[in-house]
Amino acid sequence: MPLYPLYALLFADHGLSDAAISVLFGLWSLTSLVLEVPSGAWADVTSRRRMLAASGALTAVAFALWVLVPLTASFAAGFVLWGAATALGSGTLEALVYDALDGWDATDGYATLMGRARSGFLVAILVATLLAAPLVQVGGYVLPGLVGSAACLAGGALALTLPEAPRERSSGPRLAGVAAEWWATLRDGLAEVSRTALLRRAVVVTALLTGLIAFDEYLPLVASEGGASPALVAVLLAVVGVAEAGCAALAGRCARLAPRALGALLAGAALAVAAGALLPVGPGFVAIAAGYGVLQMLLVVVETRVQDAVTGEARATVTSVAGFGSEAVAIAVLVAVGVGTVWVALPVVVAALAGPLLGVAVLLTRTDAHS
Repeated sequence: MPLYPLYALLFADHGLSDAAISVLFGLWSLTSLVLEVPSGAWADVTSRRRMLAASGALTAVAFALWVLVPLTASFAAGFVLWGAATALGSGTLEALVYDALDGWDATDGYATLMGRARSGFLVAILVATLLAAPLVQVGGYVLPGLVGSAACLAGGALALTLPEAPRERSSGPRLAGVAAEWWATLRDGLAEVSRTALLRRAVVVTALLTGLIAFDEYLPLVASEGGASPALVAVLLAVVGVAEAGCAALAGRCARLAPRALGALLAGAALAVAAGALLPVGPGFVAIAAGYGVLQMLLVVVETRVQDAVTGEARATVTSVAGFGSEAVAIAVLVAVGVGTVWVALPVVVAALAGPLLGVAVLLTRTDAHS
């Protein structure tokens, strides 16, 4: 989505203040948070392929709405649609892929496959970011917005080609039967997380790790406060992106490591990010790139731990519980940054936020699905 690095500028150019833009971000987070777990249960009782296609379509409408009808109400509606789309897709793809591999007795390849998918996703972000400048020069905000919308629709169409085993339908009236099945699936998924210690730990680790690294949104500001020019900031972020994509592609190999080794990797990555935030820009962002690369790799591994630990039918529901937790933690991180920077410099706050990852490293040593 080439509009991604530009949409805050779009809002500002149409008169929105920083506070108003923050409210829009909050609207997106709140929508995805509220719908996260209910949509996961829905993905367990209906077609996951169609859920992914709907997610792509809603995102496409959101971006098109912003650039074609650039009004405050349209921006708000777009964030609600984008939040709903995020919830529809969260946990759905993971559950679909894992169940498909399980049907072929090939779940050992899950981490490798999803690591490559995440790597491709990160590369696509880099490409879209590079395309943003020429597209906005040619067609203003409209062209990158519509290109992003087309990409979302294409992704949704591709989702419809994924393999998916048919599900048994409830007997009785169609609407009432589906609603009852949804409610039962929601309860089953939540119950499985609460009663299974191994799964509960895996969900907590995934939620904490995903949410805590949300401070990557502030890396451009960290570089800027270190004296980097806007052009250098772009280069530094590209270096981080390349490291993330490269390391994510290695997730399959990393998944075979012992839990203690994974915990040590996470601790090392946390320390690298913390040190990088405090060092001069050049060596600092080398350390940050190395740390975030490992973090992206470990994200795939901990998500694999969740999938391996699920034994019931509510796989997408369970995955969405982790997604709900990560959204809640991410919101807490954003609040912590906002409050913390009142008293201390942003790089110090970012370094401090890497600290809780050391605690997650300890928990990670206890999430081995085969122990």
